[in-house]
Amino acid sequence: MTVLESVQRFCQRTYAFEYIGLGILIAGYTLTEISFEPFHTLFRLDDARIQYPHAEVERVSLLMLLIYSIAVPFILIAVYNLVSRSPAHAFQVSLLGLSISLMLTELVTNVFKNAVGRPRPDLISRCKPKPGTPTDQLVGIEVCTETRVHTLQDGWRSFPSGHSSFAFAGLGYLTLYFAGQFHLFRPNSNLTSLILTVIPLIGAGMIAVSRLEDYRHGPIDVLTGSLLGFIVAYGAYRRYFPAWRSLEPHIPHKLPTDKRRIRDEETGGRGAVRPDHEDFDLADDDDSDEIPLTSNRG
Repeated sequence: MTVLESVQRFCQRTYAFEYIGLGILIAGYTLTEISFEPFHTLFRLDDARIQYPHAEVERVSLLMLLIYSIAVPFILIAVYNLVSRSPAHAFQVSLLGLSISLMLTELVTNVFKNAVGRPRPDLISRCKPKPGTPTDQLVGIEVCTETRVHTLQDGWRSFPSGHSSFAFAGLGYLTLYFAGQFHLFRPNSNLTSLILTVIPLIGAGMIAVSRLEDYRHGPIDVLTGSLLGFIVAYGAYRRYFPAWRSLEPHIPHKLPTDKRRIRDEETGGRGAVRPDHEDFDLADDDDSDEIPLTSNRG
């Protein structure tokens, strides 16, 4: 085995490439946050859609958003893994998937916010136009007198909603994770587990609604942000865990260096993942054979 192959195998076994990618996402997000201004769409002072008041105090502040979307999912997933005595591999990928969901969502959200440059509903209140500015003509940022740079620039970052996307990236991932851990889409699932699992998703929805109540976003901004966060969360979750309908949805995929061929049957029927993850040869799998499947979930 060459040195390059050894390094590659080490990176795969330790998920080093995943952490490098996560670092790239963090760097990209930081760059878009501090180095880029949004596109400044022209606007009219008589446009009723952007005449709402600017709320200095938000219903869900940035600190609260970070607690709800980062701290709560991390703590609950970590505690669950500790209490259930999950293997180190399962513990690692559970939190890694959450981290990727959050950072990828935030990066994509920022890119579109700056590229689209859609005015917020409270833009005119932020802008504080110069006296004598025409009300029936298109004008630009040059008519604004607001001296707080961030407050003014943020007036053109309405689409999509960052609070909404981030909330669904974190709390949505939490719902997806526990849905798999509790086998919610299997016949033996119970209503109590379903209710507890859906609560984070409801919380994310309430955070999204608060952006409408604060006049920070319009309905399309919030809906798009929510879908974006949840779609990214689902993709991040499925990178490490099988589908809910598989026989063992709570068991993560094996390490990339594991060469054993394990099938993940979406319907949980023939060819599904063996709980003991024993090797089997696809060539020997004909229509006449039945593979006994049992669950080792304690």
